[in-house]
Amino acid sequence: MMLIEQTQVPDTALPVAEFRDHLQLGAGFADDGLQNPVLLAHLRAALVAVEASTGKALLPRTYQYVVTAWWDPSRQSLPVAPVSVVQSLTITNLGGGEAVVDVGAYRVEQDTHAPHVVATGWSLPTIPVGGTAEIVFDAGYGAAWADAPADLRQAVLMLAAHYYENRGSAGARTHQIPSGPAAICARYKPIRISGRRWS
Repeated sequence: MMLIEQTQVPDTALPVAEFRDHLQLGAGFADDGLQNPVLLAHLRAALVAVEASTGKALLPRTYQYVVTAWWDPSRQSLPVAPVSVVQSLTITNLGGGEAVVDVGAYRVEQDTHAPHVVATGWSLPTIPVGGTAEIVFDAGYGAAWADAPADLRQAVLMLAAHYYENRGSAGARTHQIPSGPAAICARYKPIRISGRRWS
């Protein structure tokens, strides 16, 4: 399987002013904007880390998900939530021939952690040997930063502040999220079938 982000979060969608306030940086000076590229870089890194930890898209974008076999003949889970719409489902054979599946053959089943593309009939279209299924979908809590859950927004700001305050330290951006934002992210992590959350 392969997940490709087809659109990126624009700089204008990131809460630079809110992050500046969170850091308690001075304002009203002629050089206020000089720090913006640094703030944006840390915000973007923190956003990526929080989204990777939770499997949630805080800000909207389009994804392409490619699989070589269905998780279940009648349904396929999607790796990012919440999903707003599935734009297309395309079956590609070994020779590169493509067939776009009619939108009436499937629907989106919403789920907090693992939304699904579900067949409206008995099963999803067959993926030929050596072929793929490509699902293009939009995911995100809403059109703006304020639409994302407040606690996840706070986790991004906390993590971005950690990156900013440790920007001169080696290994500041390790794979380990500090305990504060990690505790916030924990309740949003997908749950295993056994009942345990994904690590």
